[in-house]
Amino acid sequence: MSTSNGAKENSHNKARTSPYPGSKVQRSQVPNEKVGWFVEWQDYNPVEYTAVSVLAGPRWADPQISESNFSPKFNEKDGHVERKSQNGLYEIENGRPRNPAGRTGLVGRGLLGRWGPNHAADPIITRWKRDSSGNKITHPISGKNILQFVAIKRKDCGEWAIPGGMVDPGEKISAALKREFGEEALNSLQKSGAEKKELEEQLHKLFSQEHLVIYKGYVDDPRNTDNAWMETEAVNYHDETGEVMDNLTLEAGDDAGKVKWVDISDQLQLYASHSQFIKLVAEKRDAHWSEDSETETECRGL
Repeated sequence: MSTSNGAKENSHNKARTSPYPGSKVQRSQVPNEKVGWFVEWQDYNPVEYTAVSVLAGPRWADPQISESNFSPKFNEKDGHVERKSQNGLYEIENGRPRNPAGRTGLVGRGLLGRWGPNHAADPIITRWKRDSSGNKITHPISGKNILQFVAIKRKDCGEWAIPGGMVDPGEKISAALKREFGEEALNSLQKSGAEKKELEEQLHKLFSQEHLVIYKGYVDDPRNTDNAWMETEAVNYHDETGEVMDNLTLEAGDDAGKVKWVDISDQLQLYASHSQFIKLVAEKRDAHWSEDSETETECRGL
């Protein structure tokens, strides 16, 4: 993603919505043509907001920039904290990192713990939709096989989403992908020792096979601010035969209210940029996406 085009590619819309999640805070309005930092805007007057839960100083959050003992190393690995962006170097202005996608109408960190990039991992677990005889089901119009993925209903906003979450300091992306899926879609945190061991064996089968990295980089997220933003690595693990997932019972846990298998199509309404990730999976797996064949042709040409 280019850092200069701002909203041109619809890459920066949810990051300008009000009220800010979990609050009544209204962002300063940023018109499309003023999103990019390269556009001069002397009257730009963003609202300052960092949630009380972040200011309380939990272990996953940075201190305020103004604190004397805090000197973060931006654009590099800072101890165990990854402050490098997957989109390349970001600028620092007045000691604060600047959102590479442009203005959001809000400064501070909002609900995000880290100044600069906040790294997440999104595991997209897929299988083919099958009939009672085990045959793949094709869509009557597109003629392509229908793919399903594991979706969770987020407790915080009620939207359906990929069961991902934040990468812990020092944690490998691969480990975060497996941990988040276990916690959110299989309720691993509430399992007994024996159940956890069995679950771990099944998850190892699924997560040790070949996979597709679908997306790495900036995410248009409603929590983003001018100084803190979400980035993710979305990875598709595909259970071709369905046998691995048949041995795992979906059970919502942690931040998830519900969990289920969802048919993939362009009718999906998902959290943040998740619909875009799911569309990319459908294209890579040559699965059904849209009933409009013209749209499918255009997409492949993008």
